[in-house]
Formats: sequence, C-alpha cells, structure tokens
Amino acid sequence: MEYDGEGPRLPTARGPLSAAVGAYLRGTGPLPGPEEAAAHAYGDDLQLALYQCYELHYRGFAGVSPALEWDPGLLRVRAALERRFLTALRAGTPVHDSVEDAIGALLVEPVHGEGVSHFLRDEGELWQLREYAAQRSLYHLKEADPHAWVLPRLWGRAKAAMAAVEFDEYGGGRADRVHARLFAGLMTDLGLDTTYGHHLDAASAECLVTVNMMSLFGLHRALRGALVGHFAAVEITSSPGSRRLAEAMRRTGAGPAAEHFYDEHVEADAVHEQIVRHEVIAGLLEQEPHLAADVAFGVDATAHVEDQFGSRLLADWRAGRSSLRVPLPESIHQDSEISFTS
Repeated sequence: MEYDGEGPRLPTARGPLSAAVGAYLRGTGPLPGPEEAAAHAYGDDLQLALYQCYELHYRGFAGVSPALEWDPGLLRVRAALERRFLTALRAGTPVHDSVEDAIGALLVEPVHGEGVSHFLRDEGELWQLREYAAQRSLYHLKEADPHAWVLPRLWGRAKAAMAAVEFDEYGGGRADRVHARLFAGLMTDLGLDTTYGHHLDAASAECLVTVNMMSLFGLHRALRGALVGHFAAVEITSSPGSRRLAEAMRRTGAGPAAEHFYDEHVEADAVHEQIVRHEVIAGLLEQEPHLAADVAFGVDATAHVEDQFGSRLLADWRAGRSSLRVPLPESIHQDSEISFTS
C-alpha cells in the first residue's frame, strides 16, 4: 500500500472515537463502532475524529495511505459523525426567516462590540495574538480551499463570481500573494511554527467546529446553499474584524507581515462582500430559489459557531489562562523560506 511521506503527523487522540479513527489510518486498529460514534457532537473527541476524516481530502497525514480518502468503511463512519454534527448545528442555530434578514443582522456593527477582535484591539497581549493565530492556522494555512469545493456545484453568475473571489484568495495568480502564504508570514512575525497542521493538537474543540463546518458544507452538494451562506458571512464580517485585528497587530508591535495580512483583508473582503451578496447569492437564488433557507442557515450557523469559539477564547483569556490544549513555545523564528510542508 502506498503511504504519504509528507503531510502533518496524525494528532494525539482526544477520546476513544478519535483514537480508533487514528489507529485505522495508521493501519493498527479497526474502525470505531456505534458506541464510540455516539460522542458529543461539539466535543473534542468527535470533532477531532471528523477533522481527521476531512483532512484526507486536503493534505492528508504523514504515513497514511492516500487511498484511504475513499475508503468505504471510513466514509460510513464519517457519514455517521456528520449526521450528529449537522443535526446539532440545525438544532442549535437560531435561523432568520429570510436570507435578507440573516445578512442584514451581520451588516449592523454594534456600537460597543465585545467580540474577540474588539478584545484583541483594545487590550489583547502578544501571547493572546499568538494563541489566536495558532488556532486560526488550521483554516488560514489552507484558506479558501474548503470553499473551492462548491465551484463544481454552481453555474452561471454564481459560479463566475465565486471563481473570481477565489482567484483573489489564491493571490490572483501570484504565489507570493496567496492568502495562506500571507498568513504564514503573520505567523513568522509572531514566532510561530508555520508547518501545515502543526497546531492541531493545541486547538480547542470550538476551533475544530469552525473548520469542520466549512468542510461539511463544502464536500456535500446537498449543502451548497449553506456553503454559500457561510462564505457570505465570512466575507461580510471579515473587513471590519480585520481592521480591528490589524490595529491589534500594530499596537502590540507584532510585525509588518502580521499587519499586512489583516490590512489586505480589510480592502479585499470589502469588495468580496459585494460580489458574494449581489452575484454569488443573487445568482444562486435566481437559478435555485428553493435554496434560500439553506443560505440563511449557512449565514446563521457561521455566526453561531464563531460565537461559541469567541466565547471560549474570551472566557479563558479574561480568566488569565491559555485557550490552548498544548502550550506554545516562547518563540520560533524561521530564517528560511516559509514552508507549507512538514
């Protein structure tokens, strides 16, 4: 059997379910049974097991056969985990009555914001910025990849506009401007290891939920409306949030690359927001109006899981404790060219 020599190492298990999935990927144990699959939908064990399944569709893991991406038994387990996860998302997300109402709620910035970006801008310390970047790296080092899955499921205006936004996310044809590479530069300024997947063991369950939801929506054609809604929510909230995070980087002296990543998103995502709202969503619903409820769900589910993640971060930081499961080293300064391989 062929094995990948590169890619991140498999993570440390967080319970019997993620342990069994990891053992199966290593070839040292059977797939988990129904009793293990009954783990808490938002808990560490189920979310890590699901993350391991999804990562086979991205960069894979060192020592794991690429053939397992389409292993029938593993796909059956993944489907069971997805059902628990999606059921919990639908049950726990307050959904607006229309797409317009869902988007409208995001367009109004509160006068006295209390979110993570407000905290980091006003009083965040460098160690908190480092923790935030370490956890966000699980997405940002593959930024835009989960959203690219939706492109074959769209056509016409929606497809063309989505492809245009994705082209920007991938640097407009320039490797040095790919957003994942820009984030690696931010991490280097913060003294973080930029290896793809390096910080998986440190990330909280709430962080894994935000990343897994993107893959859940992106990998299922039936959830294409939810993916478009999710993407709209990301682009609408990115510009003001990025402005606050850029200010946080400047205030703490994080470094020019750290500032540049968020400055880039202030400008780019303000444009992307308009394209997504007026071309991607409008084009999709013009062709498939029955997907409106799914688009609204995607918008609101994104706010729901981001609120959970933000609450976890702020509770830990305000209590003076780390938000990570594994502590970060004080600083790692990389003099060589940034690498996206292990």
